[in-house]
Order: sequence, then structure tokens, then C-alpha cells
Amino acid sequence: MTDEQHNGPDGDGTRGRTRGRKPPRGDAPRSFWKELPILIGIALVLALLIKTFLVQAFSIPSASMQNTLTIGDRVLVDKLTPWFGSEPDRGEVIVFHDPDQWLAGEPTPDQNGLQTFLSWIGLMPSADEKDLIKRVIGVGGDTVECNKTGPLKVNGVALDEPYVYAGNTPCSADDQGGQFKVKVPDGFLWVMGDHRQNSADSRYNQADKYSGMVPVKEVVGRAVVVAWPIGHWSTLPVPDTFDQPGLKDRAAAAALTVAPQGLALAGVVPVVWWRRRKGPAVTR
Repeated sequence: MTDEQHNGPDGDGTRGRTRGRKPPRGDAPRSFWKELPILIGIALVLALLIKTFLVQAFSIPSASMQNTLTIGDRVLVDKLTPWFGSEPDRGEVIVFHDPDQWLAGEPTPDQNGLQTFLSWIGLMPSADEKDLIKRVIGVGGDTVECNKTGPLKVNGVALDEPYVYAGNTPCSADDQGGQFKVKVPDGFLWVMGDHRQNSADSRYNQADKYSGMVPVKEVVGRAVVVAWPIGHWSTLPVPDTFDQPGLKDRAAAAALTVAPQGLALAGVVPVVWWRRRKGPAVTR
């Protein structure tokens, strides 16, 4: 072996040491377990943003919407389309904030720490939120009326209501609010439960400051799908009866049918890929 093989051109041994030294290695990607807390944090932030701006889960606490919705069902509510100026339309099932003490006297359920955290990220409803769920019957400018046991009429057009609870009549023959004829002001809604004889809806709140109407500004969003339990899974479309001639047409809101946790997971996947690809390749 020659001196040139041992030493560099200046005889300082540089070439020999370079050949014997391993190439510098880049930083190896973090292990999955080290990245897991970061990914969980990202998923929670995404879930919170989705709950706030896109879609939120709500639980059904009463029988007022049977048989469309039963006690314990979880529905997903589209909160996105109202940001683009869309307003609720006839026939939609909506969640809205209590307009004026509709829920007065109703007990507030206690939640433990885990339930409070899950409600904060939108995976279960908050005990502090005073929200109701009903079907929109009339919108601004509509005249809604009930006489005797029905049928229910909107702008003089009788509605065929297959969603009304079996055994119920479309209208209630009582003197507490079941018989009515109202004109819905602009910016308000007239709502009713599908379980007509078991729903404290617009009919029975006509003494409040809005005369039983729900301000559009109090609407959280449209319920678009029953997500849980799995055996009850179904979409919540607008019934054909609201497409009858004579009812003024309004554009219906587009529906989102994915859960917050699903969107959060979809958002995390590209982040995982990017982080795994970010580190420099190891030179061999």
C-alpha cells in the first residue's frame, strides 16, 4: 500500500481518514410512540374546529320527534352552510337554542370530567347547552294553520305528513295552542315536533316574546343524519310533501354527513405523512 493511499496530497492523512469514516447521518424520524401525543393534540384541535364551524353531534333527550328520532339517538348537525348565508327551509329538522324559556323547569344533567371534555370537543352534547330539535313547518312570510285534527296547512296547501307519529293527528284539538292560524315574520320559523301530541313546540309557546316563533339567528344547524346507534342509522331528508305546488320554493342547505372525529382523522393523515417524509434521507 502506497503512502498516497495512507495520506492525502499534503501528506496529512486526510484521504485515509475520510475513507475510513462513516458518512454523517441525518436525524432519524421520531418513533410512532413519540409522535402519538402530537397527533392526538392535532386531532383534538381539528375536532374542536370542526365542532365550532362544520358539524356537531347532539343527543335526543325526549320523545317529541318520534318516530323520526327516538330517545338516545345521536344526530350530526350541519353548521357549515349557515356561514354561507343559507337559512333553514320547510321540512328540515333543525337544532336551535332555546328562544325564550321553552325548557324552563327542565333538569340539567350532571356530567363527569370525561363527559365534559368529550362535549368540549364535540363528541357528545354539553349539559349547559339549552338546545331543542324540531321540524321546520313555516318560514318567513308563510301562513301556517291547524283546524280541528288537521290536516296542517301552509299557505293554504294541506300537507301529507307521513313522518307524524303513528296514532297522532296532524293537529291537536285543544285550547292551549293546538288550534291556530299564524303568519310567520321574516327572520323567524314556525317549528313542530313529529310526535304531535307530545311536543311542546311553537304551538304551545305562543305566549313568549316571539309568539312561539324561532329566530333564525338562534338556529345551530340542520340535522342531516342519525349516526348512533348503528341500527338507527339514516339520513334526514326533506319530505316530498314540502315540494307541492303552491309552496314557495327556497334553496335547501347542502348536507355534511361526516362525524367530527372522522374529519379530524382525515386531517391527521397528511400531517403524519409529511412528518415522516420531512427528515433527511440516510446516506449509505
